[in-house]
Amino acid sequence: MNSRRRSALITTAVLGASVVLFSQAAAFASQPAHPGPVVPPDSLRALAAPVGLRIGTAVNTDLLASNPAYTKILNSQFSSVTPENVMKWESVEPTQGTYNWAPADALVASAKANGQLVRGHTLVWHNQLPQWLTQEASSLSADQLRAILKKHITDEVTHFKGKIWQWDVVNEAFNDDGTLRNSIWLQKLGSGYIADAFRWAHAADPKAKLFYNDYNIEFTGPKSNAVYALVSQLKAQGVPIDGVGFQTHLDTQYGLPDLENNLQRFAKLGLNVAETEVDMRTTLPVTSLEQNAQVAGYTTTLQACLAVKQCISYTVWGFGDAYSWVPGVFAGEGAADIYDENLQPKPEYTTLQQTLALATGAPHRTDGHDSGDRH
Repeated sequence: MNSRRRSALITTAVLGASVVLFSQAAAFASQPAHPGPVVPPDSLRALAAPVGLRIGTAVNTDLLASNPAYTKILNSQFSSVTPENVMKWESVEPTQGTYNWAPADALVASAKANGQLVRGHTLVWHNQLPQWLTQEASSLSADQLRAILKKHITDEVTHFKGKIWQWDVVNEAFNDDGTLRNSIWLQKLGSGYIADAFRWAHAADPKAKLFYNDYNIEFTGPKSNAVYALVSQLKAQGVPIDGVGFQTHLDTQYGLPDLENNLQRFAKLGLNVAETEVDMRTTLPVTSLEQNAQVAGYTTTLQACLAVKQCISYTVWGFGDAYSWVPGVFAGEGAADIYDENLQPKPEYTTLQQTLALATGAPHRTDGHDSGDRH
């Protein structure tokens, strides 16, 4: 978000009403559609269920295995999970031809046991590539690199066939000015690698929903327009793309995006949309004004998803400030998540809870993404 124009802090106050617990949420909690734990009726996942929305989080699998407090929140509050790192190429194939599926398999098994769906992240990206590939890339021919990419996509999607709800097939292929990122994929394979990636993923698992995923497309501008043109072209060519993921990494020093309008215009192409990596960072230490701005950001992003029928999931990128990626990337910033460093819920959590509770009376969605239609 550091490319956006600075603007005044948003000062929308925290919603003042008490959380209203609707009977539909309680019924869902006591009779889950999948095997798994009974979840509290005021949890995010229970409150979202009556409107057919999956509330998800990125998962640090090291914490899943070692931190009971983290795991309890994960399984009680969220109905979908995204691996932070363990499905990325450098993790699953650190040595060419030798796969390490165990950490990702453990997350998938945990999700199944707890009635959660899995977002696979990510098949094609310019970052977190295995060293063996980056070292050899310059010496490979286009045909050789294409074969390696096809094998990676085919092998990974096949390994998890029937277990992944949504795949982020291609991640962050554009620069903020709307030009294609000068990655090894573009350099060697040209722009056609994007369509090929979707075709290969679909061939390996025809039932998985296939997404293009990117940041800074929440705002109308060169980047979102370029992605819109790309996916329009893919649809026209019959490429099997099912949706677009809006990462939604936001910052209180910039104005909130026209997110609902962007979700809607992509949905009108006949695509699902999702908010896939939501967080709202701010400068440290956090002032009351900045926290109000964070609350406004979480409220607005969830409301945007709820307003668009084709928005099938809302995923926060981790939930505890102690484990956030933000301080390591943006000096002097943090506090981006909905739980604090001690895994206690913040006002950012409460506003999501309230927003979902207010939406619970909305008509149940019938576009094939309610909990009864999942793998």
